[in-house]
Amino acid sequence: MPVPTHRESPTGSRTSRAHPLGVTLRGDGADVAVLAAHADAVEVCVFDDAGRETRTRLPDVELGVWHGHVPGLVAGSRYGLRVHGRWDPERGLRHNPAKLLLDPYAQGVEGEVALTPEIFGHVVDEDLEGDLAVADPRDSAPHVPRGVVLAPLPADLRVGEDERPRTPWADTVVYEAHVRGLTRRFPGVPEAERGTYAALAHPAVLEHLTSLGVTALELLPVHANTSEIALRRRGLSNYWGYNTLAFNAPHPGYATAAARAAGAEAVRAEFRRAVAALHAAGIEVVLDVVYNHTCEEGPDGPHLSLRGLDDATYYLRDAGGRPLDVTGCGNSLDFTDRRVVRFALDSLRHWVTEYGVDGFRFDLMTTLARGHDGYSPDHPFLVALGADPVLAGTKLIAEPWDVGPFGWRTGQFPPPLHEWNDRFRDGARRFWLSDAREIASGRSAPVAPGRGLPELATRFAGSADTFDVQRGRLTSVNFVTAHDGFTLADLTAYDRKHNEANGEGNRDGSDSDTSWNHGVEGGTTDPGVLAARRRSVRNLFATLVLSTGVPMITAGDEFGRSQGGNNNAYCQDNEVGWIDWDLQDWQRELLDDVRELLALRRRYPVLREAGVRRGSPVREQRSDLLWFSEDGEPMSVERWHEADRRVLQLLVDGRDRGETSVLVVLNGGPRRLDVVLPAVEGLAAFSPRWASTPGRAAGSCAAGAALPVDPWSVRVLATD
Repeated sequence: MPVPTHRESPTGSRTSRAHPLGVTLRGDGADVAVLAAHADAVEVCVFDDAGRETRTRLPDVELGVWHGHVPGLVAGSRYGLRVHGRWDPERGLRHNPAKLLLDPYAQGVEGEVALTPEIFGHVVDEDLEGDLAVADPRDSAPHVPRGVVLAPLPADLRVGEDERPRTPWADTVVYEAHVRGLTRRFPGVPEAERGTYAALAHPAVLEHLTSLGVTALELLPVHANTSEIALRRRGLSNYWGYNTLAFNAPHPGYATAAARAAGAEAVRAEFRRAVAALHAAGIEVVLDVVYNHTCEEGPDGPHLSLRGLDDATYYLRDAGGRPLDVTGCGNSLDFTDRRVVRFALDSLRHWVTEYGVDGFRFDLMTTLARGHDGYSPDHPFLVALGADPVLAGTKLIAEPWDVGPFGWRTGQFPPPLHEWNDRFRDGARRFWLSDAREIASGRSAPVAPGRGLPELATRFAGSADTFDVQRGRLTSVNFVTAHDGFTLADLTAYDRKHNEANGEGNRDGSDSDTSWNHGVEGGTTDPGVLAARRRSVRNLFATLVLSTGVPMITAGDEFGRSQGGNNNAYCQDNEVGWIDWDLQDWQRELLDDVRELLALRRRYPVLREAGVRRGSPVREQRSDLLWFSEDGEPMSVERWHEADRRVLQLLVDGRDRGETSVLVVLNGGPRRLDVVLPAVEGLAAFSPRWASTPGRAAGSCAAGAALPVDPWSVRVLATD
C-alpha cells in the first residue's frame, strides 16, 4: 500500500438528520457518525486509488457522537478515521491523530495489519516494546486496513424471509465448522474455491451436510479479524479467528482470490450467496461471534480502532480505573455502558438483515452480561437481546462462562438463550472414557456422589439439575467436543495434549484428564486398541445424538478426524487444522453409523421432542423416561446409589402419544451380559435399530427376553 499524502477538505456540512453510527450514503456523499465521547475532534479520511488522503472534519457532536455529511464518500470509497484529543492512557484517553483507525461500523475491509512499530499508539522500539506515556507521532496509515463503503445489496442478494429454513429447536442438529478448515481439502470442490465462502455453497459440501442430517452450520468467526502480535512473531496466525478487527464486515481472507481482487463488495456477495445456498439446502447459518474482546490486545497492544476512538468507553475497567481483563485475551469490552450494548446489537442485526444469518453462538458470553456487580441474568444486553424484534426470533446460544470472577454460569442465562452444556460434555466423557480407563486397568472407578450412572442418566434426560425446566428441555446444547480441545478421535487416542507445534512449550490448551488412549498413546497398528477406540467413539456419539437437548457435532468427528493430539489448534492454519476428507474404510463405516444415528433421531419424535408435544406446557416431571436395570426390573433408589453399577436400560416411552417407544441399552462395563428387556404393558417386542459394536442382532426381541450385550457398548431398539 503506497504511503499516502493528504489534503484538507472543507469541514463536513452540518445536518439535522438522524445520524445512525457508521456510514450512510446520501446525495453527493455520505452521512458519517462516530462514537468518540472523549475526543476533541474526529476526521474522516478518504483515500483515492493512488493512496492520497483527503481529510474532512466532522462538525457536530451530540452525546459523544461526532457526525456530519462528507461529500465524495461514495460506494467503493476507502476510508478511515483520525481522532484528536488528550493522550492520558491511565485515564483511558488514547487519542492520537497520527494513527488511522478503522470505523467500528465498517461493512467492508481492505488491507492487512502490518507488524511494524507504527501500528502502536505509543512509542515502541523494533521489539515492539515501549512507553505508554509517550504518544507515537508516526503515521500508521500505510500499515493498517481501510474501511470500504458498500452500496445497498442488489435485489438478487437481498434476504427474503421465505428463504430461511426456520428449523424448530427440536429438529435442530448443529455442525460446528471453520470455513477454511471444512473445505480446504474437500474433494470435488475446485481448487480456486477450497477454503472459501464459495465452497460452502458447493453441491459436494451441501450433500455431505444434508446426508449427515445437519440442520444448522455453526461457523467459527467470520468477522474480519487479525492475528495477535505474539503469534505473528512466532510465524503463526490466529487460524480460528477469535480476534475481531471489524464486527460488521466478513473476513476477506475466506473469500476466493477473485472476490478479494474485485473488492469488498464481491467479498460480501460471496458470503451472502453461501448463506443463500445453505438456506436452499434447508440448513441454517449460525455465526460464532466474539463481542467480549477485540484484536487490540492488552493496554500495550496495537492502536487500530476502538482504542483510539474511545478507549474509556469501549473497554472494561475496574473501580480504580485500571483495564480489566475477564476474557484472558488482554482486554474486555465494557457492557456496563449502554453504548457498547448498542454497538453489539447493531452488529447482530446487521448480520441478520444484510446476510440472512439465522443465529449466533456468543463466545465467553458471561462477559456480555457483566454489570457493575458482576454477572446478572437481567443485564440490559440480555433483556434487549430477548426483546429485539429482529434478534429474538433467531437461534441464540451462550457459551456460559468467561475467565473472570464467578465466570462459570452454565444454566443461569435467561430465555430465549440456549446454552452450551459443559456438564454434558464432562459427564459423557467421564462415563465412557476416564472412568472406563480406571475399570479397564483393574482399579475402581473414582465415582464421586452423583457421578457414574446417575450423572449419565441426568445428562441423557436433559440436565434438569442445571437448566430450569420452565425454559424447556431443549435449552441444553449438548456436545462432547468443540473446536477447542481434542477431536473425538483424539479423545480416544491420547491421554495427554501434544501442542508443541503451537510454540508455547505445550503449556497452552486444557489439561483435562477426561480422555483415554486405550493403552497406547497416539498412533498404533494394534487391532485391539483400534477397535476399542472406535467403539468408544460410537458410544459417545450415541450418547450425544440420543440424549435430550440439541446435539452439536464438531466437523470431522463424524468420521474420526485427528489433530495428532493437539487440543488447541487455534494457530494451526495447515493440515493439523484442516479436515482430511481422504477417508479410510473404518472412517466410512463410522460415518455411516453416525448417519444412522441421526436418522433414528429424525425418525422417532420421542427422541427429539423430550416428551412434550409441540405447543403443550413443559411438565415438572418426566413420565416418558423409564429406567431399568440389567434384569429388566425398574431401577430402585438403592441401585442408583451402587457406585460400581455400569449397566442401564432407558425406555423413552411414546405410548401415551401414540408413538414408537425407543429403548437404549448401555453397558459401560468390561463384561458381556445377557440383559433382560423390560416387560412393559403394551410393548410386546423390540426391534434392533443400532449398536456400537459389530454383529448386531437381527429380528425382534420379545419383552422379557434376554439380549446379549457386548462390553463397553450401546444398543438401540424400537417398538415399531
